[in-house]
Amino acid sequence: MLREIDYLSIETNEHWMKRCLALARRARGQTSPNPMVGALLYKDDNVIAVDYHKKAGTPHAEPLVLKKAGEAARDATLFVNLEPCCHRDKRTPPCTDAIIEAGVKRVVIAMEDPNPAVSGKGIEVLNSAGIATEVGILKEQAMRLNEAYIKYITTRSPFVIMKVAMTLDGKIATPNGESKWITCGTSRNLVHRLRASVDGVLSAIGTVKADNPKFSTDIEGLRNPMRIIIDPELAIPEGSNVLKTPPVTYIVTKKNNTYNIDGLKYIYYDGEIDLKWLMMELGKVGITSVMIDGGASLTGHAIEEGIVDKVMVFVAPKIIGGKGSFSPVQSKTFRSVNDPYGIVNMTVRSIGCDILIEGYIGR
Repeated sequence: MLREIDYLSIETNEHWMKRCLALARRARGQTSPNPMVGALLYKDDNVIAVDYHKKAGTPHAEPLVLKKAGEAARDATLFVNLEPCCHRDKRTPPCTDAIIEAGVKRVVIAMEDPNPAVSGKGIEVLNSAGIATEVGILKEQAMRLNEAYIKYITTRSPFVIMKVAMTLDGKIATPNGESKWITCGTSRNLVHRLRASVDGVLSAIGTVKADNPKFSTDIEGLRNPMRIIIDPELAIPEGSNVLKTPPVTYIVTKKNNTYNIDGLKYIYYDGEIDLKWLMMELGKVGITSVMIDGGASLTGHAIEEGIVDKVMVFVAPKIIGGKGSFSPVQSKTFRSVNDPYGIVNMTVRSIGCDILIEGYIGR
């Protein structure tokens, strides 16, 4: 009995759940619109199998790890960072069926699935089959890992990250628009990895004209994001990199505008652009996460219209000065010092010679 209590301890549960989260993280940028999920089978003081969900439409982590374990899965404990699915209106069978059939004794779950088709129901199915469950182990870490999935599945709107690279005196470009390169190569490499983790990069015509960016992921083996370019009058030069970099570029423009270029998609609007409306339109085409990579005007509108969930600010140890140099956020209005757009759950870390400040917009 002491042996059983020991291996069910909080410390043991957290240890193996950390392993599940690390497994799930291997698929960052590959599973959208699905969550990242890792699974681990533990029995008789040994890990008998581990695996993770690789890509939407392929087997989930739980059946993968159960298949690896075979008969050894009977009476084992399954660790998984998200509630096993139980619904049938999808491309893969319910994970709860595989868990019950394998004879698993106990399932340790980091968090319930916020998907209304699953939320709590998968746990009920397992309990009804006599399988013990424990929920909430490293819940906060699990929610942070799948923050984009949670936002999208509950709102049908993408999770929005605002990325900024600025100098120590809060400038993103000189008065003549010079901005390459404010941050170091290590920071730029991380931004490429960030692009690979999101479904789309949102920018605007001003940035495209000034920098001719590709918004690609220049790291072998990592995917490119889609590009979403706000261009009301369709003024992007036809030879621009964003028009010819795979996989897809969405042009957000006024009605009746179109290019004679294959591979482009369009989102049309009238009047002034409404970024909240645009996010819902992106959600309709399955875009679950967006990184804003544009100038001060776009970031200002994004903050002002309340679409930003997370900020990532790279601060370089440089000072460029100048009254006409550009600051990162230029909105139409401002907030009082005593009533600002607050940043919560902030972290600070060194990235090469730069500092990365991450946090979430307080609601």
